[in-house]
Amino acid sequence: MLVDANILVYTMDDSEPDKLERSLSILDELRSRRIGALSTQTLGEFYRAVTCRIKNPLPAEEALTQVIAFSAAFPVYNVTLPIVLEAARGVVEHQMSYWDAQVWATAKLNQIPYVLTENMQGHRTLEGVRFVNPLGRDFDLSQIARRR
Repeated sequence: MLVDANILVYTMDDSEPDKLERSLSILDELRSRRIGALSTQTLGEFYRAVTCRIKNPLPAEEALTQVIAFSAAFPVYNVTLPIVLEAARGVVEHQMSYWDAQVWATAKLNQIPYVLTENMQGHRTLEGVRFVNPLGRDFDLSQIARRR
């Protein structure tokens, strides 16, 4: 399961305590089951958001420490030229924003069947990749993990 940046950001955003706790719990379960993954894009988006966009931004050093911790806890997929090209196709053919399309393309080209994100329409499936909101009331990681 590829984790989008918004889920990572909530782990550092104390302005939304429910989402903070839920995100931490989800990441812990993904790590312990060894079924989570990140991309270089999501780590970059996380760093930028937690140092500039959340209510109580982190110091750059603390954000870097978190990026290192996430990259040690999960496999990290690089954004490659084929991913960029597939993302551009996703924009053209599926009317996605480029950054969402790049997350989708990373999952698709690395054969990751699920993207955990709050940004996309819940339970939308696109060319074999399903977008699931892990912060939604109906989210059950156990159910999804069994379908893998």
